[in-house]
Order: sequence, then C-alpha cells, then structure tokens
Amino acid sequence: MSGRVRRGAVAVAAVVVASLALTACGDGSSPKFVSGSETPGVTPSASGSAAPDNASSALSITPAANTKNVPVSAEIGVKLTGSGQVGSVTLTEEGGKAVSGKMREDGTSWVPGSQLKWGKTYTATVTANTGGGDTTQTTTFTTMAKPSKKTGTGLYLFDDRTYGVAMPVVVEFNPGIPAKNRAAVEKRMFVSSSPSQPGVWHWVSSGTQAFYRSKEYWQPGTTLTVRIALGGLPTGGGRYGDQDRKATGKIGERVEMTVDNKTKKMTVLKNGKAIKTIPVSLGKKSTPSASGIMVVMEKKAKTVFDTRDAPDPENRYVVDIEYAQRLTWSGQYIHAAPWSNADQGRRNVSHGCLNMSTASAQWLFGQTKIGDPVTVTGTEDKLSPGDGWTAWNMSWKQFIKGSALPVPDNLQ
Repeated sequence: MSGRVRRGAVAVAAVVVASLALTACGDGSSPKFVSGSETPGVTPSASGSAAPDNASSALSITPAANTKNVPVSAEIGVKLTGSGQVGSVTLTEEGGKAVSGKMREDGTSWVPGSQLKWGKTYTATVTANTGGGDTTQTTTFTTMAKPSKKTGTGLYLFDDRTYGVAMPVVVEFNPGIPAKNRAAVEKRMFVSSSPSQPGVWHWVSSGTQAFYRSKEYWQPGTTLTVRIALGGLPTGGGRYGDQDRKATGKIGERVEMTVDNKTKKMTVLKNGKAIKTIPVSLGKKSTPSASGIMVVMEKKAKTVFDTRDAPDPENRYVVDIEYAQRLTWSGQYIHAAPWSNADQGRRNVSHGCLNMSTASAQWLFGQTKIGDPVTVTGTEDKLSPGDGWTAWNMSWKQFIKGSALPVPDNLQ
C-alpha cells in the first residue's frame, strides 16, 4: 500500500473552512481595504478623491433616501460633480453607534468596516468641500430581512499563524459563484500585504474557488491582512453571502521542495540553499504522481487512508499513515512509507503519493509549513487546475486571465 488515495476515496482530515463541508482526501480593528490587486481605483483613501474642476458642484449619494430591503453589504455611493473633495462620511444605526469604514481610493463609495445588521435603519451623512464651502447630503435606508438562501464561504487563512511563501489567499464558495456575479464578489474581497506586494484574484472555472497571489512568492516576513466582505452580498441565484470573514497571517522562512522523477529524489531548500536530499518513490505508471507546482495544504502527524470506495479493487485499502502532508484534493501526499524503503530512490510503486522513509518524513514534517511550495517534474501526469491550491501552477500571464475585474497596467 503506497500512498496516493485516488479520486472518490475517503480519508479523515481537518476541515479548515467554516460553513463548508469539504471532504479531505486521502481520496480523491477594520483592515485596510484593498480590493483585488492593491491598485488605484480599488484601494481606500481617507480623504476620497477630487472631482474635475468645473464651475459648479453637486453631491449625490446612495442608497437613495427611504430605500427599503437594502443588502447588508451596502456601500455608501458618492458622486461629486464639479470641483471639490469628499471630506467625511458617517453611518449610524438608528438607536445605535456609528459604523466604522473607509472610502475606496477612487472615491466612488465608502465601505463599512463590518457587515450591516439585518432589518435595521441606517442614516448616512456625506460632507464634501466644493471650494465655495461644504456641501452635505443625508440619506436614510433600511436593510433587508435575513434571506433563506445563502452561499457558504470559507477562508483558508487564520489569525496569528505562520505560512509558507507560496501560500495563496484561498476563498471557497458553496455553491459556486456564477460568472456574471464574480466581478461584484471579487470587488468585496480585500487583501493587503506589508511590505506591499500587489496581487490579483483568479477564479477556477466552476466558481467554487478563488485564489489571490502576487507575481512572485511572498517575501519572508510579510503580513497578509484579509477581509472577505461577502456577508449579505448578492451572489446570484437569489443567494447571499453567509458572513464576513477576516484574518491576518504571517509569512515565514522560505522553504521549498523539488522532486525530480528522473532521479527519484527530493531536494529541500531553505532560503535558497539546499539543506537535504531525500530518496522518494512516486506513483507507479497506473497511478502516477502529478507534475506541477503544488502547495502544502494540510499536515497531520497521524491519519488513516481509507480507499475502500475506489473503483479499482487493486487500489482499495485502509492503512495508518504518519507525517502526512496534503498536496492535492485528489489525494496526493508526502508521507512516511516504511513498506517502500527498498524502492525509494530507485523505482515508483505508490498510488501517486511521494513516499519516503519514516525518519525522512518526520524530519521534513518538522521543517515545513502550510503554504510551502512543492514542485514535481518528469511524471506521466499533470496537475489539474483547482486540484489543490494550484495558484502557482501557471504563468502570471495565465493567472491574471482568471480575474473577474480588469487588471491594472502595472500588473499586466
């Protein structure tokens, strides 16, 4: 029994996404708002933006006065014609406190720092300096009642955890977001990085996942601050996002693994320097390992691979596994395989996993983090888009084609 649990098999793994029942495969304060790719037009500004220098000025805001059934994801839209600049925006719940928030950099709207409440009345006041004095507009609106149909969302990022340099920001949707609704959803997914490394969102074809990454791996020491502000946002098909999600994670040392099927060895690099070479056995020809750039998605010191539901009787088994590191949803792992010690470095005998000795697997388990990249080359199979966190398994040019919003020139 040699590792990879193919599609359709069952294994136990931690569910890291709230509101989504993802099957693990041995089987098969308010953040800075940065929408999409940390680019002008979508990042926030405390002062708003100046309008063209015309002879007269006019200020209008949305939602319109007395509007009912407003989504709780509502932003305060601001339109200023003529010369001037938006000075302040306040939003207050009736009988409650003021709501925090920030302007988008392009000055088109003010984004509340948290999801509004269902069935509540709010008053927004916007003041703009038009050169000849301040102009103020006020609107009062009421949010909708809680809907019965929701889109489940999940964010694979947690506060105060350290991740590898290839960790994409991963958001999941259940059911998937229809293509026509993805731009509106993407506009509400905010990511900032410190130091700044602008990135772009990429949607998988089914609309069930979106990945955010920069052009290159994150710099060690980077802080990622994420708000997936989808609570109450219309997501298509009469559904609304289930809730807002926030997390701040850190990027640790650069640890990379490369596996060459020709040599059947893994090279482990830390900060660009090779620190260990490990003999491995990859997938046999009938169940080959996938070639491509993968990311460590999950680590379990002990688990069980249960493939009794596999269509091929030869691939059905139940086996205890140590030092397992998941690379794909379809069941490709790095793990200890003492039964194949004699084959490691010589021939491929696994069901697709990267087998190594228990001592090597234990050592590697102590070196790696969720988000560390693993590059496999020279096998008979290729990594499928969306089979794991495949954000890096394509060129930047290919990746940005998956954005639902226009990509700024500086990120082309």
